[in-house]
Amino acid sequence: MTANEDQEMELEALRSIYEGDECFKELSPVSFQFRIGDLEDSKAFILEVTWTETYPETAPQISLDAFFNNRISSDTKQLILSKLEEQVEANLGVAMMYTLFEWAKENQQSLMENHKPVVTAVTLASSGDAPADTAAGKKKERKEQLTKAQKRRNINRTDNKGELPRGWNWVDVIKLSKTGGQED
Repeated sequence: MTANEDQEMELEALRSIYEGDECFKELSPVSFQFRIGDLEDSKAFILEVTWTETYPETAPQISLDAFFNNRISSDTKQLILSKLEEQVEANLGVAMMYTLFEWAKENQQSLMENHKPVVTAVTLASSGDAPADTAAGKKKERKEQLTKAQKRRNINRTDNKGELPRGWNWVDVIKLSKTGGQED
């Protein structure tokens, strides 16, 4: 069999095995992502595998560069990649995607045992004369976000000074007297 025939057969098998599985995502016919672990799990990671033209005779490209993996330290990523490369070497010449994904799921705990989440802090540029209590952690009140239609309605209601006209929220007394009264 040629490499393309092997790839087509494995692609068909992967589609049937992982159909409806939210952990598996086919990016293209030769590129796949597989999430190892639950979304809420701090030790979860996404494995991205891309087939080369001569796969399965040559090793696929394995990457942990997905945005989801930003909280994993580079040392842990290197450990995972080296362990996966060992599995690839052991399975060269045969369809190995299912084997790699299942091996990673089974060994997730050992792969992530030294994992310490990477915390990226966002620093705010502020002037030196800012009050200390603001920097201490008072939450800034968020402004309500309006849609374009809501903004247009507000502009149409106001006069040239940005003020609402007198009586804009008054109740129509005549309408209420007709509908709100008791019928005899």
